[in-house]
Amino acid sequence: MRTDRVRRALLVLALAVLSLPFVVPTVWMVAASVKPLAEIFQAPPSLWTDSPTLAAYSEAFTFQPFARQYVNSVYIATLVTLITLTVSSLAGYAFARIRFPGANALFLVVLTGMLVPSEVTIVPLFQLFKTAGLINTHWPLILVTALAAPCVLGTFIMRQFFITLPVELEEAARLDGLGRPAIWWRICLPLARPALSAVAILTFLASWNLYLEPTVYLTSPEMFTLPQALTRFTDAYGGQMWNTQLAAATLTVLPMLIVFVLAQRQFVEGLSHSGLK
Repeated sequence: MRTDRVRRALLVLALAVLSLPFVVPTVWMVAASVKPLAEIFQAPPSLWTDSPTLAAYSEAFTFQPFARQYVNSVYIATLVTLITLTVSSLAGYAFARIRFPGANALFLVVLTGMLVPSEVTIVPLFQLFKTAGLINTHWPLILVTALAAPCVLGTFIMRQFFITLPVELEEAARLDGLGRPAIWWRICLPLARPALSAVAILTFLASWNLYLEPTVYLTSPEMFTLPQALTRFTDAYGGQMWNTQLAAATLTVLPMLIVFVLAQRQFVEGLSHSGLK
């Protein structure tokens, strides 16, 4: 019993030490966002300030249309996540439950989509969307992200989860007169909430942090997303407005922290059921 306690204490200590490279920069970002600009790089450095201020947060919204850019990121990431959940769950169910010639070979072809860097396809995709008149709109960000690597990863996770479901559930549903769409909607999806949570978090994060595609497809500040907007906090001389930029960055990470904290248990459970633990 005592040995288990010692092991547990050592494990907690090791995890605490390993978390420092991730926690310290986040704490410094939040602390620096409420400092006056002159105190951020003072020597010797200090984590806290005696005169905290929220001026940088209000300046983030007045310097550029940050509220509009925030809404852009939220609705794009939400729409991408919903599309990816729908497509990946349908494809995952098909690969897991429907037997057809070449299913395994086709699944391997789908998985190769995760091996193609986005930089390789950005030029032909830009020409395609330019021809369609979709430059400086959000459609490229929605379509490319929802049907690219996050969707492939989601398909893999959903397929692995659906394989673990007992076949007897589907057979009983067929005896009750349900077809495949009804089985997918009424039987499989409710049981796949952990896997859906994992796919939702990974997809939302991928869309939320997207930077290359918005830089290529968007030109007006009103259409920018948050990663692109964070690079525009510069003064008249081109210098970085560090406290304002850190305040905006703090507001940027909040949605992902909230989503992950609320769904972390289902996230871990979904990955463990899909064979990725």
